[in-house]
Amino acid sequence: MSLPPAPLALSLGDPAGIGPELACAAWAARAEHGLPPFLVTHGAGLLREAAARRGLDVPVARIAAPEDAAQVFATALPVLGDADLAYRPGEPDEDGARLALASLTEATALAVSGAAAAVVTGPIAKSELAKIGFAHPGQTEFMAASCGMAPEEAVMMLAGPQLRTVPLTVHCPLSEVPGRITMELILRRVRVVDGAMRRDFALAAPRIALCGLNPHAGENGRMGREEIEVIAPAIAALRAEGIEATGPHPADSLFAPHARGSYDVAVAMYHDQALVPLKALDFDAGVNMTLGLPIIRTSPDHGTAFAIAGTGAANPGATIAAIRMAAEAAVRRAQPSTSSG
Repeated sequence: MSLPPAPLALSLGDPAGIGPELACAAWAARAEHGLPPFLVTHGAGLLREAAARRGLDVPVARIAAPEDAAQVFATALPVLGDADLAYRPGEPDEDGARLALASLTEATALAVSGAAAAVVTGPIAKSELAKIGFAHPGQTEFMAASCGMAPEEAVMMLAGPQLRTVPLTVHCPLSEVPGRITMELILRRVRVVDGAMRRDFALAAPRIALCGLNPHAGENGRMGREEIEVIAPAIAALRAEGIEATGPHPADSLFAPHARGSYDVAVAMYHDQALVPLKALDFDAGVNMTLGLPIIRTSPDHGTAFAIAGTGAANPGATIAAIRMAAEAAVRRAQPSTSSG
């Protein structure tokens, strides 16, 4: 892998979850997976304890500036920042939430300033962060605000070796989904997806498949009219702009093996329509990537897993995949000429 122009910044996630141990596991596997230099923001002592609990030999080195990460990465896990806690896996609390927020804030600031080529976020506990006044629905919205953007300008994509999916609507009750699906929303989000596929994945003409909302994509209006009245007109408008959008496709067949080769990313109408197939296919290598931002942000597509934190059972595959995807996107952004071919 070519090296990004700066180190990546990893946030801890909730320190009682599996984020810290997986950051250590990723560093321990850096040579095997060809990972570029990265640093972790805050939690040096906690990381040492997490590595020891997992049985990993991970020296941790505090650094004074992000540019120092490359010098120490070969022999130690670089950590920037002094905030820390004792390691208490499986015991989330408000002190842990404060450390998680400090780590997230610092890592994001590094990416916004350009001192980090990308940010890779560890899994957080939204309920714990809410207790300390975190007002955002999740890290995606926090990222958008940190970049001076409205929440709706950030688009969540789930990506694995076999599939990429984007939920059109995300964290809302299923009963609200039909009312939220508008032509404007489809146009705005698919334009972001198209641009990101070109910029960060070097696809010259991204193929974007849109799911229907209803069973059998509405079956010509017999099972709902959203496909006829909203989704199909939006697809026609996108195609008129030169975006290679197709659909609406029945979601029950779009993710079958014979269909997945016909598109580069699928846009689903709601959260589970996008996440169920991705997690079924690529759970241990799934990455959450935020599209539409001036910075690169990825995250492993799993939660804090408090129940197994500190046991050594957590698989680092998704964290490693998130680091690789962020690094590859950073290299492409540093070489704009490659994004058109």
